[in-house]
Amino acid sequence: MSVTASAKVKISPFVATLAANPTFVSGLCAWAAAQSMKVFLNFCVERKWDFKIMFASGGMPSSHSALCTALTSSVAICHGVADSLFPVCLGFSLIVMYDAIGVRRHAGMQAEVLNLIVGDLFQGHPISQRKLKELLGHTPSQVFAGALLGIMVAWICSPGCLVGI
Repeated sequence: MSVTASAKVKISPFVATLAANPTFVSGLCAWAAAQSMKVFLNFCVERKWDFKIMFASGGMPSSHSALCTALTSSVAICHGVADSLFPVCLGFSLIVMYDAIGVRRHAGMQAEVLNLIVGDLFQGHPISQRKLKELLGHTPSQVFAGALLGIMVAWICSPGCLVGI
């Protein structure tokens, strides 16, 4: 018998518990799917691969919305909407999506204007080389797409949990 055939991989109980939790798996998969889609969609537009986008905020679809709605949907599927955890998740999701469309989006728009002003006023000065991050928030369609993705991922990742909703 070979050494590799008899070797056993030890997984910590914490990791095993998370991996068996459909709500955790739904959220993680929805986030990963949304971020991966951003890389692919960016390639379709720019015709170059940019894997830094995988860990960036902003863009289509909203990974924040995908993660939050996947968690909320999974809780609804696994525990039902009558469970006290569901309104907590729903409230959290709505706040995150509202923030993405409102505060974060407008902060990105302000960063864009400030970058233009600083570039014009301090042309040639080292301060003009520093740029504020402009892609922070999301358009309503990006948030909606992320929310739909999160719901779909939750339905895929939580099939054994179906309770009376």
